[in-house]
Amino acid sequence: MKKQAMNHVIDQLKGSLVELSDYIHDHPEPGNQEVLAHKAIADFLEQHGFTVEREVMGLPTAFRARCNIAGGGPKIGLMCEYDAIDIGHGHGHNIQAPSACAAAIALARGSDVPMTIIVYGTPAEETASSKVPMTKAGIFDELDIALMMQPGDCTMVDEKTLALNLVNFYFEGKAAHAASAPDKGISALDAVLMMFNGMEYLREHVRSDVRFHGIITDGGKAANLVPEKASAQFYVRAKDRPHLDTVVERVYDVARGAALATGAKLTIQEVKAYDNKINIESLNCLLLENARQAGATNISPQKKVASADFSSVTYRVPAACLRVAFIGPDTASHSAAWVEAAKSQAGYEAILVGAKALAGSCYELCTKPALMHDVKQEFRRALEESRNG
Repeated sequence: MKKQAMNHVIDQLKGSLVELSDYIHDHPEPGNQEVLAHKAIADFLEQHGFTVEREVMGLPTAFRARCNIAGGGPKIGLMCEYDAIDIGHGHGHNIQAPSACAAAIALARGSDVPMTIIVYGTPAEETASSKVPMTKAGIFDELDIALMMQPGDCTMVDEKTLALNLVNFYFEGKAAHAASAPDKGISALDAVLMMFNGMEYLREHVRSDVRFHGIITDGGKAANLVPEKASAQFYVRAKDRPHLDTVVERVYDVARGAALATGAKLTIQEVKAYDNKINIESLNCLLLENARQAGATNISPQKKVASADFSSVTYRVPAACLRVAFIGPDTASHSAAWVEAAKSQAGYEAILVGAKALAGSCYELCTKPALMHDVKQEFRRALEESRNG
């Protein structure tokens, strides 16, 4: 009956949820600049009785909103994302944030089970990935469980993700005229090209789960000048963090070798690093079953997702992400089709389905102590296995 009461709250909220979703969709903002979305979401939660901390860890567009239900109890965290990409909301974050908020409000108004619900606003998922520094700072360590929903081309739970490092490599040489004084120059571009060649040789001697892919971000200014500066950016991925750390060091050695061979100076800048997801099967099953009960469509088996900043959260607390179908199967995200569908009846339905699935899962975790215990035990085992590679 409590699930029905919570679902009724979510249905009653539909008009305001659609309004919030459309507002975020119509005002797309890049990562760490989500001023309008941040205010709209924080205001919405505050209007529904949540105590909102409007800046977290010096991040002006992050927030933390808290509600103690029946005196408080197990701490459940729900994650919000609301940044856009250059074409708009091509990953449906305007759907994701209202859904998490609706789940939190439904628990606050429709459940009398002791728990503490905390909604986290996590900016810049597409770029700087605020969950990474927030995780390192221990922001999520207070939680018993962390959950999130994302819109998708099918309804599923994320299985495993690849650990990731995004790295910039800056080479500095010496400028000279390429025709009249080439002997006086040191080509930073040569160093970049040697690095790319070295990466191809390295590719032959890494595990099959390792991935790396890069681009030249600066190749010089003119063909008749020896390039004084040049740079490259590489993503490096592997199925677990311990092994990825060893691969990244080998990548750094490739770059160092290129610098040594050409005489260029090298600066390495790590942009961000994600851990691999710690997969908790019992939590995944709970989310998917509640999605079925909420009327989710196009339910699909688990599948691997490339990399995500949410995976770093899963190293600190038992966590899972539900994806809710709102667009046709195999439709590429970060596309115009996703932007269009994110403001549609299917998108609005995904808000409600996701909210009901999250709220139902939270309710079960807090009313079934054995389930909470099993989830935490599974988390400890899975974490140990991942750390041991």
